[in-house]
Amino acid sequence: MEIWNRHFECMAREELRKLQGERLRETVERVYFYVPYYRQKMQERGLGPENIQSLDDLSRLPFTTKNDLRNNYPFGLFASPMSEIVRLHASSGTTGKPTVVGYSRRDIATWSEVMARTLTSAGATRDDFIHIAYGYGLFTGGLGLHYGGEKIGASVIPVSGGNTKRQLQLMHDFGSTVLACTPSYALYLAEAIEESGLKREDLHLKIGVFGAEPWTESMRKEIEEKLRIKAIDIYGLSEIIGPGVASECLLQNGLHINEDHFYPEIIDPETLEVLPPGETGELVFTTITKEGLPLIRYRTRDLTRLNYDTCSCGRTLVRMDKCLGRSDDMLIIRGVNLFASQVESVLLEMSEIKPHYQLIVERINNLDEIELRVEVDEQFFQDKIGQLMSLRQKIQQNLESALGISIKITLVEPKTLERSEGKSKRVIDRRSY
Repeated sequence: MEIWNRHFECMAREELRKLQGERLRETVERVYFYVPYYRQKMQERGLGPENIQSLDDLSRLPFTTKNDLRNNYPFGLFASPMSEIVRLHASSGTTGKPTVVGYSRRDIATWSEVMARTLTSAGATRDDFIHIAYGYGLFTGGLGLHYGGEKIGASVIPVSGGNTKRQLQLMHDFGSTVLACTPSYALYLAEAIEESGLKREDLHLKIGVFGAEPWTESMRKEIEEKLRIKAIDIYGLSEIIGPGVASECLLQNGLHINEDHFYPEIIDPETLEVLPPGETGELVFTTITKEGLPLIRYRTRDLTRLNYDTCSCGRTLVRMDKCLGRSDDMLIIRGVNLFASQVESVLLEMSEIKPHYQLIVERINNLDEIELRVEVDEQFFQDKIGQLMSLRQKIQQNLESALGISIKITLVEPKTLERSEGKSKRVIDRRSY
């Protein structure tokens, strides 16, 4: 099993903590002297750079949130002068002002490095053809994979998103071996391959590198069976660096965090207290090597837990579980906490339905109501009405048993729900607060 940077990815924990402490001190000095926002926040707590001497002092520092980035739009949290910022990206899919991120030349090199680790841990080498169907532009996905692919010496195909027919043609003609896109688009491509008349044997795909949206183990199994590839989960945030924050190895047993660059904590999202290793809570990152936009204790809102056991692949980097959901987009329906990923896990265990669904949430007569619209497999949709009613009842019972909440089920014909070529919109919340 190949490892891109054995020195850092397999470093002894004691040596790594020493390195992290040194880099944390440098980062704190940087933000204190070059970012007025952080200097004010630290002074309000009676802190100066001299008070942060090791990782043990990290909990004394303030948290940073997405709102802090928006309130300092566009460049207020940058720690480098604009003359040293060589790239700007911005978050997608948010309301109001986007969150803007800036990269120095060294930040770009760091990004290329962590993405080289990501691709190598997925099994990619210089002999591969990497088909990148993530969007290019202000979204960090496309260019992140692009630079990582070039760094390992692979042949990069910058297709970007959309135009599925062309995607399939290029995948076939160029002999793509690695597919990089969102997991929902991977399923969309699998469906398109089947409809195009192409045989799976005509394609050379062997690895999929998927991220940018939550997905379940059931969805992974579906992708691996339909595309006949190894599906690898990757994790990143534009605010931290983009893709490359964490990624699975071929053992698919947790995502290795590049913690020599991004120091993780798990906190209770209510009390904000740091939780012991192994407990589930909100993931928080402090960037410890970034120059353009270093962030202190950035609240990701993603819920997960950390595993510090050494992986069988040889990497000593801490592993994070697949994210359960987010602490801020969790649905609360009649007092029950609900994530779309939980619904998906139930649905993908049923062969009668397709992995395409939407949750519609509305408030009717002051009561929250939730409807699940789900596509039925073509052969089952043509069954008698009585059989469809039985299927609907089966879905309803399975969901109620797993989630403890009753959900209205609407069965729809195959290919009825809108397909996504980027991040799929699984939840439509029509409630007004």
